[in-house]
Amino acid sequence: MGKKKQVDDSIIPIDIAPSDPGYLRASRKKITKQEAQRLRSLKLTAPCFLDNIPCRAQSKRRVTRKKSTPKLKNKLDSGSFECYLETLWSRLPADKRDLFTRLDCQWFAWYRKASYREKVLSWVKRKEIFSMKYVLVPIVCWGHWSLLIFCHFGESLQSKTRTPCMLLLDSLQMSDALRLEADIRRFMFDIYKAEGRPENKQMIYQVPLLVPKVPQQRNGKECGNFVLYFINLFVKSAPENFNIDNYPYFMKNDWFNAEAVERFSERLHALA
Repeated sequence: MGKKKQVDDSIIPIDIAPSDPGYLRASRKKITKQEAQRLRSLKLTAPCFLDNIPCRAQSKRRVTRKKSTPKLKNKLDSGSFECYLETLWSRLPADKRDLFTRLDCQWFAWYRKASYREKVLSWVKRKEIFSMKYVLVPIVCWGHWSLLIFCHFGESLQSKTRTPCMLLLDSLQMSDALRLEADIRRFMFDIYKAEGRPENKQMIYQVPLLVPKVPQQRNGKECGNFVLYFINLFVKSAPENFNIDNYPYFMKNDWFNAEAVERFSERLHALA
């Protein structure tokens, strides 16, 4: 009886959105271990989504996108997340929405790769974020969704009434949200530098990064839903001038509950 052929676990199918800077197409060809490690580190889509894709080389199953968006109770990949966010954004009050701009959920992950960094910074520059009150930055890293918010970045770093600061909303704080801090501060500094702002590095790195104790998810599938809900409630509730003295404002442990997230998810899915 012949030996069973060993399958290299580095042979993986990938799902990369067309907005990838290199517009890579997904394929099932064999790749080297070095290439596989590079792709794993990139994580352009949530690995929790990739966990549900059969990775065995002999499998003939193909991953296809359905015409309808997957239900929000499932784990979200970046494409599904952006689809739901577009639907949500179009239904938020215009007067509140005008205080915000938002970055694509893949940009931060791409920025973490040196080869994409300059391109991402050029995209961010087009957003003119220093003219906005708030900038929403959905983040997916290590298979987990969280929400970064830049507040009053156009104001003086010495302002007392419109305090430049950053908020990191994380529905799974046991994952240690602050492990993102080094990349976040580098991202912030590079944005200032690309815009030709006069602030020096020491001043920029002193901008507070705040992590409020927000309601927590109940399982490993809900993080994307929570980020969408964070965006929904923050846009509706954020003050025109964010003063750090009043932090955490409405962002507390009892800000909302898991049942509210589930109802919100069902309504959003029905609209998408």
